[in-house]
Amino acid sequence: MSCAADQATACWCAELPAILPPVTGKSCLCIDCLKAEIQEKIGLYVQQVKRGEIANQAHQYHTAKLIEDIDFYMENGLMVLSSWFHLKRGECCGNACRHCPYDHVNVKR
Repeated sequence: MSCAADQATACWCAELPAILPPVTGKSCLCIDCLKAEIQEKIGLYVQQVKRGEIANQAHQYHTAKLIEDIDFYMENGLMVLSSWFHLKRGECCGNACRHCPYDHVNVKR
């Protein structure tokens, strides 16, 4: 694969969160491999935020368009929002979401 980032039109990878640092000399990845690497990095990030090791800065990656397998996945025809989506949101919405990284602090008991 070759990267189109140096061309006038943006590469498809520009639609994904830019959380992986560019590596000189490393070839581009296909969309599935790049998503897998991003998911791994996000998983580590979410755990660090939940443990209080780092401050949540995910809001800087907010996008208007949700990205399947990054912000959500489909399960039995329903959209399930990821921890990454909720971190970008910045707070617990109070809906008892499955992947809430805020320990459901706003869910009424």
